[in-house]
Amino acid sequence: MNDVLDARTGVKDTLPTVLGYIGIGMAFGIIAHTNGFSPLETLLMSLMVYTGSGQFALVSMLPAGSSLLSMFMAVSLMSARMLLMCMTLAPKFKKEKLAKNLWLGFLITDETFALAITKLNYTKGKLNYDWMNASNIVAYAAWTLAGLAGCLLGNLVSDTKALGLDYAVIAMFLGLLYLQLITDQSLKIELQLIMIGVTMVLTYIGMIILPASATTIVVTVVSCLVGMGIKHVYFK
Repeated sequence: MNDVLDARTGVKDTLPTVLGYIGIGMAFGIIAHTNGFSPLETLLMSLMVYTGSGQFALVSMLPAGSSLLSMFMAVSLMSARMLLMCMTLAPKFKKEKLAKNLWLGFLITDETFALAITKLNYTKGKLNYDWMNASNIVAYAAWTLAGLAGCLLGNLVSDTKALGLDYAVIAMFLGLLYLQLITDQSLKIELQLIMIGVTMVLTYIGMIILPASATTIVVTVVSCLVGMGIKHVYFK
C-alpha cells in the first residue's frame, strides 16, 4: 500500500482481500443452492441486497415463510454497523455529489472500510472517490461472482470448512490489523494493543449476553467510548 489515490491503485490495494470474499461468498452460494435458490436468484440477491450476514439470513428465512417485516428487521439490525462506517468516512467525501456518496455507501463493506482506514495512514488522512469506488467495485464483483459460483457448484462442494475457505476472512483481517498497527502514527502502539484486548473481552461478553445481530454495533460503540476515555486519561 502507498499514498497514491487513483482507481488502479484502489484495485491493487483491494486484490489481497479477494480470497476472503471468495471463501464466504461461495459458502453463501452453497447454502442458497441447498435452500432451493436458483443461480439467477442468488446472483440478483448479491447484486441488489449485498449484505453478507443479511444474505445468509434471507436464504434461510425466505424458504421458511418469514414475514417481510421480520426479514427487513433482521437484515437492518445485521447491517446497522454500516451506518457507523459510513459516518466515519463521510467527512472525507464532503465535496462529492450526493449520488456518488450514496453509491459508495451502498457498496461499502467491513473489508473496504478497514482498507480505507489503513489507507488514511499513508495519505495523510485523505481519500477520494476514484480510489474508494474502485476498491468497492472489486469487492462487489468478487462477492457476487463467488456467490454465483457457490450456487452453481453446490452439488460438488458441501463443506467449505473442509477447504479452509472459512478462515480466509480471519486471515485477511489479521493482515489488515497488522498494517494498521505498523502504519498508524496518530495513536501509540500501547493504546492500540490495549484496545485490541478490550475489544476482544467485550466481544466475548457480548456474544454471551447480547443477540448476535446486536453484538457488533454495541461492542463497536462501547469500545470507542472506552478507547476515548483511556486515551484522554492515560495517553494525552
